[in-house]
Amino acid sequence: MEKYLSQLNDAQLAPTLQKDGPMIIIAGAGSGKTRVLTYRIAYLMSQGVDAFNILALTFTNKAAREMKGRIADIVGDSEAKNLWMGTFHSVFAKILRFEGHHLGFPSNFTIYDTQDSQKLLGSIIKEMGLDKDIYKTKQVYSRISSYKNSLITVKAYFNNPELMEADAMARRPRTGDIYKEYVDRCFKAGAMDFDDLLLRTNELLTRFPNVLAQYQNKFRYILVDEYQDTNHSQYLIVRALSDRFQNICVVGDDAQSIYAFRGANINNILNFQKDYDDVKVYRLEQNYRSTKNIVGAANSVIEHNKTKLDKIVWTANVEGEKVIVHRTMTDGDEGRYVASTIWETKMNEQLPNSDFAVLYRTNAQSRAIEDALRKRDIPYRIYGGLSFYQRKEIKDITAYLRLILNSADEEALKRVINYPARGIGQTTVDRLVVAANATGKTIYEVMQNIDTVSININNGTKNKLKDFVTLIESYKVMNQNANAFELAEHVTKSSGLIRELNKDGTPEGVTKMDNVQELLNGIKDFVEGQVEVADSTGSLAEFLEDVALATDLDGDKGDPNHVALMTIHLAKGLEFPHVFIVGMEEDLFPSAMSMNTRSELEEERRLFYVALTRAEKQAYLTYTVSRYRWGKLIDAEPSRFIEEIDDKFVNNTTPMKEQRFNPMLDASIFGDIEPNKIRFAKPKSPKFKKKDTKKKPENFKISTPKKLKPVSQSNGASNLFDTKLTVGNKVNHQRFGRGEVLKIEGAGGDLKAEIKFENGATKKLLLRFAKLEIIG
Repeated sequence: MEKYLSQLNDAQLAPTLQKDGPMIIIAGAGSGKTRVLTYRIAYLMSQGVDAFNILALTFTNKAAREMKGRIADIVGDSEAKNLWMGTFHSVFAKILRFEGHHLGFPSNFTIYDTQDSQKLLGSIIKEMGLDKDIYKTKQVYSRISSYKNSLITVKAYFNNPELMEADAMARRPRTGDIYKEYVDRCFKAGAMDFDDLLLRTNELLTRFPNVLAQYQNKFRYILVDEYQDTNHSQYLIVRALSDRFQNICVVGDDAQSIYAFRGANINNILNFQKDYDDVKVYRLEQNYRSTKNIVGAANSVIEHNKTKLDKIVWTANVEGEKVIVHRTMTDGDEGRYVASTIWETKMNEQLPNSDFAVLYRTNAQSRAIEDALRKRDIPYRIYGGLSFYQRKEIKDITAYLRLILNSADEEALKRVINYPARGIGQTTVDRLVVAANATGKTIYEVMQNIDTVSININNGTKNKLKDFVTLIESYKVMNQNANAFELAEHVTKSSGLIRELNKDGTPEGVTKMDNVQELLNGIKDFVEGQVEVADSTGSLAEFLEDVALATDLDGDKGDPNHVALMTIHLAKGLEFPHVFIVGMEEDLFPSAMSMNTRSELEEERRLFYVALTRAEKQAYLTYTVSRYRWGKLIDAEPSRFIEEIDDKFVNNTTPMKEQRFNPMLDASIFGDIEPNKIRFAKPKSPKFKKKDTKKKPENFKISTPKKLKPVSQSNGASNLFDTKLTVGNKVNHQRFGRGEVLKIEGAGGDLKAEIKFENGATKKLLLRFAKLEIIG
């Protein structure tokens, strides 16, 4: 048996060794499903399955990178690179780059993010002369997104009287017309939105059987992580690709299905055994993450759901502390309780900030927590707020870069045609749009042929349009030889963007300049990373795709010096020793918008289950007596989920005081009852944990790291050979962290070191570029 397989328990080993046929792994929280997926892929490769024939679909790009790093440790970096592994969107974007021409799309099509899509829809609603208060952009976008995820194309929409009637009843009868125009404009702009990456893949596999056969033959073994969170569109793609060989392995936990609001269908996992013949079912029920008390508390809550698969999650871990339930008077008090508890626990147990996470149901709850942490000087990081790449100044630069790659990109063009100001007003842009629609050309093509197109624009403005076209064309020429960083730096300066931002001397303006610098740093880091690995181009197209498909947690550099603040949805797949779940109140958690049906309430309960099972050692649940919501102080009621936890797993540190009833009436009028017997039910008395009063040893001190020695400077390879870097050296790399040198090969400028990093990745770095420091 392979050495790595000895690390698995019997329940994990069985699905790992199952080579062929359909199988489902029902994996409880913290049961090691990632390890099983990783080792199963490595085992398939050891059994002669070509890496090119394996498709692995993960929940985030970050998860894919970590899994690929672990696989590389077992089978080698070069083989691991041949795996098709990533999110649904990133993998199918790659397929569409190769095959999109069948559908009429260029290989360098643009990927519109939500903001781009909503801006385009706003333009269409305006051009159609519709009331923007009735046809609200976000609502129309949400409606179209749900159509696409349900595979309701424009044609299918107009063939469905019920859908048209529903939109008419909502006072939006032109929704179908907007949908059609939106799809046409995206197509003309050579652009796809996120939903298109799935919808167009379905179209490709359905309309072109030869393409489907090609990828069925290619992906002989398919593995899908977090299967409970797949939507109908993703489900059909997986069914189609796996239909020939039926070597499909799905992993998931129905108790962690929390994405119904964006189309996830829990029935995909519940009905998997009906979709394939002779399905092998495996259960991973041992939780390696959490204490017995946390596992018991989570089980007792999820037991209240009626729709679920059979499994009994258990753990051999220690009993641990009970789940602490704490009541405060206001959300400000709640924040102070969280901050002070983190501070005291850190000091008493000498813990890093990264051991703590604060989870909430909605982003708005973070304010009070942030205020309290700042006052305690506790560093924190918010995940899932405004993405760096959504900031205006960053979108402006990336719009220029997108236009260089795809000049048909209408939204990118409209964003920068007059920014910085170059005398091309909105009236001119509107006339360009009309001319483009009338001639069937793109706006950029109209501008390229401005002298031959019938358009009411004066000569002065025409010259400005020509100058803009010349500017973009010069960037295209530079793009043929320059890397992404050189091009981006040139664009920010020559377009006038830097000059425009420099005019704004306010603190906000300075921040914008810092953001632009950070973007350039990020592009440089990306390019250098690609150069070091030696098998990527570092091109503009690569960088923009990396940005477009980044998920919320992909930018996390793993800096340990902060407390993590995030919504529970974002916490999926993560774990922390100490977890605070705040705002445990009715109408907040469970949400007031998710209690209309049993299925909605059960989704909220699954969300709480996910939150609770993020904790390894200690979980805290907090609720308030009153909370500011929508600017008003409202009374709050403890969440039903608190009551659903079995009492034996809970330590209620702030029980309600016993209240006595002082009668104002003569009790005898109600019968023979003694007045002093009338009182509210007495709650159980709290059990307080004794504080640890032991003193720290006198000789306790914090050790300081040794001074690091640089391996090489960035100005050439000459210094490399003086250091005598050898196999076994411990090194530090700015981007990949600490690692150990496994092998050195090559000579002169081609000298390479194979290094295994602590984050699980093994990389071959060209030493003339690598910025390494020897630390041992």
